[in-house]
Amino acid sequence: MGMTGRRLWRAAVAGAALGLVTLSAPTATAATGTVADPTTGVVPARVHDPWLWQATVGQRSAGPAALVFFTDRTRYFESTGVLVDRDGAYRLIPIDIGEGHGSLSPDGRHYLRPGSGQLLDLTTGRQRRTVPPGVAPLAWSADGRRVLGTRDNDDTVITYGPENQQLNNPEKPDDLLVVDPFGGTEQVVAAGTFAAHHAAAWSPGGDVLAVAGPPDEAASIAARQRLVVVDPTGGTPRWQVDLGDRRMLAGPAAWHPDGRRIALLAFDGCAGLMCTAEQTAARALRIEFLDAATGQTVGQPLTVAASTSEIVGWRGDDPVVEEVRGTGPDTDRQAVLAALSPGGGREVLVTAPVGSTDLLVPGDLLTRDAFGGPERRPSPFAAPVWLYLALAVPPLLAVALVVRRVRRRGAVST
Repeated sequence: MGMTGRRLWRAAVAGAALGLVTLSAPTATAATGTVADPTTGVVPARVHDPWLWQATVGQRSAGPAALVFFTDRTRYFESTGVLVDRDGAYRLIPIDIGEGHGSLSPDGRHYLRPGSGQLLDLTTGRQRRTVPPGVAPLAWSADGRRVLGTRDNDDTVITYGPENQQLNNPEKPDDLLVVDPFGGTEQVVAAGTFAAHHAAAWSPGGDVLAVAGPPDEAASIAARQRLVVVDPTGGTPRWQVDLGDRRMLAGPAAWHPDGRRIALLAFDGCAGLMCTAEQTAARALRIEFLDAATGQTVGQPLTVAASTSEIVGWRGDDPVVEEVRGTGPDTDRQAVLAALSPGGGREVLVTAPVGSTDLLVPGDLLTRDAFGGPERRPSPFAAPVWLYLALAVPPLLAVALVVRRVRRRGAVST
């Protein structure tokens, strides 16, 4: 190779290396920024769709979550988790086919997948099975040491006899569990018989549980639920109340921070599984409260939008709710978080992009009311390393061809 060829080749390699360093520098800064302490950070007021080439959590490290939202507007073209860390870096959390949305630890460092028992460390991308398979998380305890979950015990198949008669009933009561998300130990909670557990919440002190769901198969078909309050170590439930088909536990943060009230979502309008999307959207929704000691109705209800799906936290006495707008068959969904006040006030705290269906905010940021952060936009340079290499190959090949041609011309001239 002549002097000219060597110079061209060295320049190409140096340019490609400089390009890789330049492209990866923004994400390295985001991954190793000043937010090493998971107790700091602010939830951004608005987030955006990631780039199609956005790196996953496993491909490039990030920091603790400021929030996680779910959207199908990624390169996977199906529901995908999107991590926005406390430095503003965006990363994807791919979801397996048939896998639901998981649960975020209070410090924003871990994401627990439903069913598989896999615990994903959002700061390193490492994933390991720490929870027995088949457990779906319902709520983390405030200290992040325990997860309340449910395990489906239904038979996977129905068996039939020679006369085509059904030999088994696949519907079995589900187990309510308290699991250690890091050590993998589990404890069954004696909360009574449930066909399924739809929602659960820890008391502020972590010493009492509230769980709701249909008590039997008939109630499941009729969409009727029962609420039970019980000690997590088991024993006789403290009290229980039938919620009917128009009331439900208001989510993992349904227990008021004062410890004296439990919030329900109640509605007027069409009830049951046969309601159309239009009938569901026309429901008049409100938040009601039960006395945590007796189960009796207390206080005044709070009217909320029909798009309200659950309470995710509290701002003093004011609930912070998730709303998922546009749930009709031909409309684009969009998730937002809003703080509600008794006088009818509503303040939007977080807006996710069109196409989003769910929002998760770490408990420590909810407790500190850490909202109103700057708008976060994904960096186009936060791509997997293999993409940088793929972009570097064409110019290297082009230079190699030029060098080859120069060498041939030099050989002919001599």
